[in-house]
Amino acid sequence: MWYFALRVKRSPFSCLRKGRNLSKLILFLATGSYLGYLPIVPGTFGALWGLPLAWGLSAVSPWAALFVLLGVIIVSVRVSEKAQELLNAHDPHAIVIDEIAGMAVALWGLEWSLKTVVIGFILFRLVDIIKPPPIRQIDSTISGGLGVVLDDVAAGVLVNLILRLLILLKLF
Repeated sequence: MWYFALRVKRSPFSCLRKGRNLSKLILFLATGSYLGYLPIVPGTFGALWGLPLAWGLSAVSPWAALFVLLGVIIVSVRVSEKAQELLNAHDPHAIVIDEIAGMAVALWGLEWSLKTVVIGFILFRLVDIIKPPPIRQIDSTISGGLGVVLDDVAAGVLVNLILRLLILLKLF
């Protein structure tokens, strides 16, 4: 069996390298299973799609979750970059993979409860929409896939810190 594996010259994923299938996969991921094409509040639906990811990460240790989250962020940057090229637009509303990653960052390492999730979701959407400094500067100065994803990750970090402060002060 190992001999056969060594003789195979094509990767099992080589079909994805052929433009059309890879483009479909990139757009599927970038748009959060095509939720990004919804005509109303695609970013909000993208953030909602980040909740199952955050829930799954809450089941493992914070360090394991951080490792997975870093992988998700790296993949999101690359997918966003390619999706912008395919859509021929800078940070189009259809790309919501950044909201998915940002929402998971916002809830990273926190106790999974209805209160935490609801407050975290609302805060994340507000911060993502308002874009307070330095998030606004990140959004306006960094281009490409990194710029698309980094402002949402920064929003997630800010919300995570706010939630931790609220929990520390026993305000919820």
